[in-house]
Amino acid sequence: MDVECQCGTVTFKTPAPEPLDLYCCHCSQCRKQSASAFARPTKSGGYMDCYFCRLCGTRVFHRTHDEKGVPKSTVSIKGGLILGLKMDSGKHIWTSRSVVKVPEGAEKYDESPPTTPHSSKDSKA
Repeated sequence: MDVECQCGTVTFKTPAPEPLDLYCCHCSQCRKQSASAFARPTKSGGYMDCYFCRLCGTRVFHRTHDEKGVPKSTVSIKGGLILGLKMDSGKHIWTSRSVVKVPEGAEKYDESPPTTPHSSKDSKA
């Protein structure tokens, strides 16, 4: 997948041809973090390294840490920066706090989704 920040200074190709997981998080913390109606969830109380474009300030991706403080091997790329990404297959989480209508027929959860190989069982938004 091709990724590009708002100004085009930061560009790269991901090693994966498609997202490992795709979430549309509706919690208030993610809305504030992304200045949008939804974003990707983060582990509550954990550590996270955030990476931004130096020129335009776009938040490009973040990496969470495990329980021992070691950075995880995967990163969470901001979906809006992935060129051509279709968000319609995203799982809507924390819909109990949604400020926008969740699309009819979308996979949705009132709070956190079930654990996946790429998320932590104690992930909370």
